[in-house]
Amino acid sequence: MSDVPPKRENRYSAIIEKIFFAHWKKGMNEFEFERAEIEDWAEKLRIKLPKNQGDLLYSFRFRALLPSSIRATQPKGKEWHIRLAGRAHYKFKLARENRIVPRAELVTIKIPDATPELIGTYALDDEQALLAIVRYNRLLDIFLGLTTYSLQNHLRTTVKGIGQIEIDELYIGIDKQGCHYVIPVQAKTGTDQISVVQAQQDIAACAEKFGGIRCRAISVQFMDDGSVAMFELTSDKDDDIKIVEERHYKLVPADELDEAIRSYRS
Repeated sequence: MSDVPPKRENRYSAIIEKIFFAHWKKGMNEFEFERAEIEDWAEKLRIKLPKNQGDLLYSFRFRALLPSSIRATQPKGKEWHIRLAGRAHYKFKLARENRIVPRAELVTIKIPDATPELIGTYALDDEQALLAIVRYNRLLDIFLGLTTYSLQNHLRTTVKGIGQIEIDELYIGIDKQGCHYVIPVQAKTGTDQISVVQAQQDIAACAEKFGGIRCRAISVQFMDDGSVAMFELTSDKDDDIKIVEERHYKLVPADELDEAIRSYRS
């Protein structure tokens, strides 16, 4: 028998399977579990966990598919979401598709790149670089047709019934009639995908902290060609997340702008 430990993906799958089937019964639409169960099952399976145990749940919430045995219990048109349910508590909930993927056929809009080179040089990671690109190029203003101001970066807060969450960046916006908006932004890079779960958390946080101000939830993601995909998301009466609008922007030097734009300028 090999002493080589299984790959992280296999270890994570083994643990999440045990947690799921320890609670799930046919006909269930949702059920809760505790974070401590990760360590309990890891010990029973003799699996060494990483120091950051939350990476297991993060992986299945934003990056990897749930194991096929769990997906086999999903009814047509529904997926299992892993949601926060309070301090160190989570829940599996059946809902519509969890991941949002940019449409390959959508036209790309070229924008003159206004990102300071110094910022690009010292961005600590891809997520910080993406948030800086959105901020310095006023992409929210362009996308939403508002004037927006960054209020706080990586805002950690607690939401009733959900627990602690983190909003990647929070903006306040104002339109031409003086109406105010609160705009939570989630940023995804690399293999991470935009998740409706995080959008739901952001919307719930804004409703609780900024009651009376309209929330316009935004998700942004780097595409393979370096373009930035932007989505405005909203929650319907059934708590499902819907896409209000999607646009793709590519930052380019001024001399690479379309001929039509240069002609209009001149």
